[in-house]
Amino acid sequence: MRRLNALAERVATRLDQLAVRMVDAFVAEIPLYAHLPREQLEGEVLEICRHNLRLFFRLFSHDELPDEREILIVRRSAALRAEERVPLETVLAAYRVGTRIGWQQLCDDARPDERADLFEAAHLVITFNNVVTGAVAAAYLEERQAIHDEDREERRRLAEALLAGTPARRLAERADHRLADGYHVLAVRVESSVDERDEEVERAVAARRKLRRMEQSLADDAGHEPQPLSVLTPGGGMVLLPCTDPDDRDARAADVVARMAKAADAPVFAGLATGADPGGVPSAAAEADRVLGLAVRLNAEPGTYTLDDVLLEYVLSSAGDVGRRLADVLQPLESGPELVQTLAAWFANDFHRVPTAASLHIHPNTLDYRLTRICELTGYSVGSGRGVLVLGAALALQTLGRNHNERS
Repeated sequence: MRRLNALAERVATRLDQLAVRMVDAFVAEIPLYAHLPREQLEGEVLEICRHNLRLFFRLFSHDELPDEREILIVRRSAALRAEERVPLETVLAAYRVGTRIGWQQLCDDARPDERADLFEAAHLVITFNNVVTGAVAAAYLEERQAIHDEDREERRRLAEALLAGTPARRLAERADHRLADGYHVLAVRVESSVDERDEEVERAVAARRKLRRMEQSLADDAGHEPQPLSVLTPGGGMVLLPCTDPDDRDARAADVVARMAKAADAPVFAGLATGADPGGVPSAAAEADRVLGLAVRLNAEPGTYTLDDVLLEYVLSSAGDVGRRLADVLQPLESGPELVQTLAAWFANDFHRVPTAASLHIHPNTLDYRLTRICELTGYSVGSGRGVLVLGAALALQTLGRNHNERS
């Protein structure tokens, strides 16, 4: 190995020339480097090439791998590339090119009596490359994760500002996000995934993984600019879809919810409303949240719902004391639970006598008796227009209240 030490020391005397060759090779072989400023190539890039060549030749001349301080310089350079959004495969390609040039120069300069040692020491090249590229990849990915977390947090703060109705333009600039003219707001409820219900799986870990998958499904909302914003937890939250084509609102929202459900591996419910401009987002969010709550209380199937889907229930549940008084219309029927059940079946079957009786497993004459009894107890007939309106509204309010209590 002594002859190999001498070879490495001889080649190292031309280190500066080799570093220039490396930079030229980067420009010729790696497309992205051809577009870097000359100042950067001749400064920062050339300097890290010199540093890596010194480490490489010292491995052969002194049989020493880089120490932590020397690797730190390599890690810092990789972090800068991550910050510049240079792809990791491009960074690693540069290290492969640099190692090839250093090894080729050793082979070219080796004398006949040095070549045998050089062949036996080929494993050192692999060792060096593993140590350096491992450090490069780790530092690059750490920096990209930090940037991703920072970007995500800035976008989350922007979404929170829009939902709260506070100034958002400066936050949008910091997040590098172009504010939309308006937003479709999705209030989302996400049920537990299979993993979250599995006693063999750590629930908190499963929940975090579900959240990351849902956020990624929103990031994959291809073809729409600007991208959606969100404030999500594993159990749901708010999603802001920038208004693009008003005619595709419902279809786009349904697609987003379907992709979220697939990513979460869980049922997803959503209420949908639109803010015509950023200032309208808070009221749209309130409407979407109210729609979502009503859909859930009505035992609706997973999917997307708008105000039109729960219009009657929305109005009735907003009636306050008057609504409670309306719900009390059915209170006299509580003495016989089958009367409320009968009334619900009568409405569910669109006031058809035979189907209603069949659904209740009773004779039509028994149905007639019960309907007459309902009229006697409440003062409203199911055969009159006003009676149908009042009894139907009271029944809807009772259903909302019962389902709310069952879920509480």
